[in-house]
Amino acid sequence: MSASNLTARHSVPALRARKGGEPIVCLTAYTAPVARLLDPHVDLLLVGDSLGMVVYGLDSTLPVTLDMMIAHGAAVVRGSERACVVVDLPFGSYQESREAAFRASARVMAETGAQAVKLEGGLEMAETVAFLTARGIPVMGHVGLTPQSVNTLGGYKAVGRDAEAAERIAADARAIADAGAFSLVVEGTMEPLARRITEEVAIPTIGIGGSPACDGQVLVTDDMLGLFGAFRPKFVKRYADLGEAVGNAAAGYAAEVRSRAFPGPEHCFGMKKALA
Repeated sequence: MSASNLTARHSVPALRARKGGEPIVCLTAYTAPVARLLDPHVDLLLVGDSLGMVVYGLDSTLPVTLDMMIAHGAAVVRGSERACVVVDLPFGSYQESREAAFRASARVMAETGAQAVKLEGGLEMAETVAFLTARGIPVMGHVGLTPQSVNTLGGYKAVGRDAEAAERIAADARAIADAGAFSLVVEGTMEPLARRITEEVAIPTIGIGGSPACDGQVLVTDDMLGLFGAFRPKFVKRYADLGEAVGNAAAGYAAEVRSRAFPGPEHCFGMKKALA
């Protein structure tokens, strides 16, 4: 096997074939350095429109633009070698029509080198998903809590609490899967509903606030690392608290600058150490 084969990316067909098999590991990435650190450990890097809140300090994902997604998507592709890279289509770039969705997706694929795009929605987006996949654009779906619909949903809260809502979300999932999506994010749903969706659709489900029964899991990396503190969803588990570490490091640096302890002779060019 050649070196190029050893470093080949996880492909869309390979991930789709993981249905019911080894769980798919997914994290978000927005920059090349972070992508490089995550790449050896994950199957899929999602360039989420969550970057609007995590990177840009916005109140929601709605102001994120296609140009922003392309810039960050390209950075993540450059910073990774193994992971399949999927880029979110931002709000307003695909809902208008199938043609608008294709133009936005074609830009993402051509300008980033990503392997797929992700879009939110259910029954109303099934025709668009079919249109894209028929034209060579792999699509990851997203049902349940859909952040781009935050104003319609009335906030970021779990969905599918009653039988009618659960049936509607399950129908959305089936429609997106039947339309040709290769995988499906299931976000912020009651656990029995996420489990049911996983059983009913023939494509892998990626849970985030879903169920351990899902075919994979995704978290926002900055949540997982304790770097994003604006709020902490119930479904987040912190595997590190780098936010506190960063704060402590900055405090140490500030103290040494103010006391003139930094920079020392070892950090300067041509400066001799003071004699004792």
